[in-house]
Amino acid sequence: MPFARFMELALYCPDSGYYETKKDIGRRGDFYTSVSVGELFGQLLACQFAEWLEAEVSSQKSVVRIVEAGAHDGKLAADILNWLQSNRPKFSEIEYVILEPSPRRQEWQKETLKHFTNVRWLSAFPDARRQTPNSKFNGIIFSNELLDAFPVRRFGWDAQNKKWFEWGVAIDGDQFIWAKIPDPQSAICNPQLEAVLPDGYIIETSPAAENWWREAAGALARGKLLAIDCGFTADEMLSPSRICGTLRAYFRHHATDDLLANPGEQDLTAHVNFTAIQKAGEDAGLKTQFFGSQTKCLVDILAMAEKDKSFGEWNTRQTRQFQTLTHPEHLGRAFRMLVQSR
Repeated sequence: MPFARFMELALYCPDSGYYETKKDIGRRGDFYTSVSVGELFGQLLACQFAEWLEAEVSSQKSVVRIVEAGAHDGKLAADILNWLQSNRPKFSEIEYVILEPSPRRQEWQKETLKHFTNVRWLSAFPDARRQTPNSKFNGIIFSNELLDAFPVRRFGWDAQNKKWFEWGVAIDGDQFIWAKIPDPQSAICNPQLEAVLPDGYIIETSPAAENWWREAAGALARGKLLAIDCGFTADEMLSPSRICGTLRAYFRHHATDDLLANPGEQDLTAHVNFTAIQKAGEDAGLKTQFFGSQTKCLVDILAMAEKDKSFGEWNTRQTRQFQTLTHPEHLGRAFRMLVQSR
């Protein structure tokens, strides 16, 4: 089978998929996230959201909402809603929509958010073929570490024959092994680069992530669309020095290249091609407002918050969390933010 299908099953199979069975994915899980650093990440996002929502409320009479896709256990939603309640009561009862196709993860989220009365769940965006102006969202649609968890296609370069092949997965006895799928329908075409690529060079593409972004853009009537993820630009993705691609597995806070081992027991993730995501949004009529590092974005939010003392007196706990979120040797360099608007 194509690797994308293997990855989809390993992560999302209802019975044994990684994200269906592993509730703890932060400090006690297999990898570290901005949310697991502490509540400050959600608080900073809430502060930015409040500014965006203020602009939307003042410019229109439509109801505004916050829509989070990929909320996992609901911790980030709780951090955002708690801060709004304490610091922006005007938005404390705004409808918070969680886009979650998994019934199991919905139950985790409902337990975490049981004290909030303004949260509702959808399994998917409204069908584009049946969308009306009233079924679209005004406000904010955002995701944190979602796009890098979409299944990816994995391509290899055959330098001798000057052609791409696709990596698939086969069975050899009781083990999964790599198998080449010849003559794939590939979106990769860069003759100038291909002339210098080493044999076996690997790159991933994620049509599923691009399609999801188009769908999110189509569901946004007015407001902001935000993604926070590990990723590169297209030029960075296609660097001849990155011969093995960006796919990695994470197990007990250790990265491994053994992507086929222990399916359902380890996380699989690939860097987001932000150039492709940005283009998908712009093709859907969105305007790119910001693309840059998590460090730059969070520093800008904090500078804005300090003008009205939104965070009061800064304490040592907040300082430690902010350093972890923004330092280039921690999470600041790896994560990037893309903001588009309509």
